[in-house]
Amino acid sequence: MKKISELLEAAADRAVLVVDGISDAGLGDTTPCAEYDVRDLINHLFQVVVNFQILAAKGEADFGETPKFVTDDWRARFREETAKLVVAWDAPGAEDGTTGAMGLPARTVGNMVLGDLTVHAWDLARATGQEFVPDESVLNEIGPALAAMAPMAREAKVFGEAYPVPEGAGPFERVLALTGRDPGWRPPRA
Repeated sequence: MKKISELLEAAADRAVLVVDGISDAGLGDTTPCAEYDVRDLINHLFQVVVNFQILAAKGEADFGETPKFVTDDWRARFREETAKLVVAWDAPGAEDGTTGAMGLPARTVGNMVLGDLTVHAWDLARATGQEFVPDESVLNEIGPALAAMAPMAREAKVFGEAYPVPEGAGPFERVLALTGRDPGWRPPRA
């Protein structure tokens, strides 16, 4: 079994490519997450990346109001923060015990951020006309992990109701549908 930090490194590499490909002109575009435009989703993803660094160190994270990260050189800061996330989850003991206010197993919490980084990278890629294919080892980890978390995530309104997918849907399409996303979502065009 791969360490969460190794999986996060693979996921972060792909997410950074997507974030680097977002133009400032597209920050107001819609995303598969109805409550977020591109700018809001980047701010949310920054908040996740920063807070899960704290959770890796067994600290208490604050997911209250979302700070405004999309200022100045936000693409470089995203690279820096995802690198810090990988380092935080590589620290001795990061995957041991429990973490966070809910007292969840640390590896479960690591899978949460791994799922967010991967699924939101897809959201941003799809919203901005980019291609996104998750790392296979990441997909192999988050598929069963997110399936196990789905009932709790739906109750907490983090996941929507599962989206129906046709028989023969691929593993990533099934993960997206599990989180309430339409894997075929495309941005509306004027």
